[in-house]
Amino acid sequence: MRVALGFWRIGLAFALAFAAGRALADQAQDWLEKASLASRVLNYSGVYVYQHGEHIELMRVMHRVDNGSEQERTEVIEGQPRQFLRVDRDVYALLPDGRVRLERNTFGRFFPAILPLKPSELEGMYQAVLGGQEKVAGRPAQVLWLKPRDGYRHAYQFWLDKRTGLVLRACTVNAAGLTISSFVFSEMQIGAAPDADLFRLDLAGKKLIQSGNDAAQDSGWQVSPPPGYTLIQSTKRSLPGRKQPVTHQLYSDGLSALSLFIEPAADTGISFKGLMVEGGIAVYSRLVGGHKVTAMGEVPSAALILTGNSVRKP
Repeated sequence: MRVALGFWRIGLAFALAFAAGRALADQAQDWLEKASLASRVLNYSGVYVYQHGEHIELMRVMHRVDNGSEQERTEVIEGQPRQFLRVDRDVYALLPDGRVRLERNTFGRFFPAILPLKPSELEGMYQAVLGGQEKVAGRPAQVLWLKPRDGYRHAYQFWLDKRTGLVLRACTVNAAGLTISSFVFSEMQIGAAPDADLFRLDLAGKKLIQSGNDAAQDSGWQVSPPPGYTLIQSTKRSLPGRKQPVTHQLYSDGLSALSLFIEPAADTGISFKGLMVEGGIAVYSRLVGGHKVTAMGEVPSAALILTGNSVRKP
């Protein structure tokens, strides 16, 4: 009887521990959902610092929602001058030489809108874990970790505004626990809609360069990226110093992303092959059938090597 009672107590303890763990996981997932939605439906503006290795830029972002349409202006206010205007999924890049580059139907978004539309899709690649509570830009924040379930992606740490869920700070952390890149607001306003005039785009006297992103475009190459990474963009781009357009494919798991470039080896004039890591960016190159294949991104080297080695010409 005592033995049976002992087993019952052990079973109950395991059941309670499991239930508590599941409850915490559900809370973490709720925070992710809240953060993803907040970046898209709230009006906000602020100044943040972007740091990647020794590279630092001071940025300003303004986000406005008008009749269900998103408008966002992001500009570098300390660093190499650049401005970006996003209207839903179309992004206008205002270049210093007066040109305007338009990327239609783009998947890229700017901080703080860095979480996918459906954060639940990350569950197979990352474990969401709640941390403590801290302050960012004078606002109480909930700390949340996304820890990778394999070696093909880095960890992410987020500080989410306690009231709205908006991401106030984000860090990419490698397996050694080192921060690769970070975004952090130094000042922030949430709720007040920035003036509509700030989002007007004047193209008078400017040259518009337009490129469309078509994820269904067939490159003619077979590629097998790491588990969880899917093709979200495939284009041919003209690059300086290249005689022929370069095939560019972008793969993402919803948070981490890597790029793959394929071009005739004779056009590159670059003899580098193998793996190179500089800061948080890794580059892996190899030759395949007279073409140079280059995989690069802010991801573990294993993800690039696997992707680059998988490239085949049918």
